[in-house]
Amino acid sequence: MAEYIRRLVDSDLGPTDTLADPTSIIGIGRSGGSDIASEGKDAVATAIAEFTSNR
Repeated sequence: MAEYIRRLVDSDLGPTDTLADPTSIIGIGRSGGSDIASEGKDAVATAIAEFTSNR
């Protein structure tokens, strides 16, 4: 059992064959063009309307 757990931990924590691509995080947090600051009330109203119509 101990050997199994050791191998399992080694496979989880051991070296990886691939490196993370730092460009994959570019754009996190971008809204895609929506402006919630100026359109927030409309967005909330739409969400409430959709929620209540689906009940």
